[in-house]
Amino acid sequence: MGRHIASNSLTLFVVILFLLGALIKTLQTKYTSPNSSQQAICFEVASGSSISTVAKKLEAQGVVSSKALFHLGIDYSGRKRDLKAGSYLIAAGASMSQIADQITTSGRNTCGTEVIFRVGVSRNTILVRELDPATNRYVEVSRSNFTDDALSENYLNALKDDDVRIRIAVSEGTTSWNITNALEGFKALDGPIVDIPKEGTLAPDSYEIMFGDMRADVLRRMEKTQDKRLKLVWESRSNKTPVDNIHDLLVLASIIEKETGIPSERPQVASVFANRLKLGMPLQTDPSVIYGITLGERVLGRGLRKSELRRDTPWNTYVNKGLPPSAIASPGLASLKAAVNPATTKYIFFVADGSGGHAFSTTLKEHNRNVAAWRKIEKTK
Repeated sequence: MGRHIASNSLTLFVVILFLLGALIKTLQTKYTSPNSSQQAICFEVASGSSISTVAKKLEAQGVVSSKALFHLGIDYSGRKRDLKAGSYLIAAGASMSQIADQITTSGRNTCGTEVIFRVGVSRNTILVRELDPATNRYVEVSRSNFTDDALSENYLNALKDDDVRIRIAVSEGTTSWNITNALEGFKALDGPIVDIPKEGTLAPDSYEIMFGDMRADVLRRMEKTQDKRLKLVWESRSNKTPVDNIHDLLVLASIIEKETGIPSERPQVASVFANRLKLGMPLQTDPSVIYGITLGERVLGRGLRKSELRRDTPWNTYVNKGLPPSAIASPGLASLKAAVNPATTKYIFFVADGSGGHAFSTTLKEHNRNVAAWRKIEKTK
């Protein structure tokens, strides 16, 4: 009798274990399987939200099929306290597991409003965009010069959103003065700028920031990025580079940056300067002469005068041979790479060709023909 009862109890226990295992397997499958939603949504996790509140909201929007299972999954994975406030683009068909990863990992906004502050050589612009969850593409809301009164109100309203994503995009060829002057006027940032960083030491790139970040900290990020790039590029230098230290690399790259905006031309432009340096010829580059006049604090806005080409400043590469004493702008990564790996050419001249690019030549006679052709194009403009 006792053995019979024990046998029945064991059987019942095995059945319960089997059923429990099957239930767990079913729940796991449901937790990791795609949901039935046909469209992506932008989902906001408000600051201070609980898992229960978020699970209820997700179920109400049809993103998860069971708020209880979603809550249980996060509890089981030990991420109950890892919930991050922000706005998240939840893809169509995303599983509960994928959604849980999104809202407990980075806290970085992946949808909602985006404000981009573009720092340029001659002007700064503010671009306000909204993400369309259906297409996963940003739709432009407004674009204006940074000095426009209407813009100031527009972007300030955008900055009030809790889920706003803010980026500063620094263009290649900007100067340290361009960048610091722009940051001083950008109201998303805080704190003073005590000193303007040395020319060329701020990396052109896109930087995501938080509202209230310190201006000095943003500049330090730019300096660290440029310093890292310089060291990596220097390690990859070829024996064709005419420079023998990182400082001269920065100077030469800045000149290349200002001479051409066409990426494919940079190695050729670099080869002209490499050849001239090896031959002991003056570089005769207009952007460096202009820097000696403006010190990077304004756009000259006109052609150079003959008297300016003769003016003896440290950056006048018509008067002085070799590289100028400092960079003349912030070079991008492509110009840095061109400076340490110039193309193999015999070019020692180049001039604009009217297409946005340049005509290169190896002799003065050929160069003069190219200059004459350019003069004709100028007259038609």
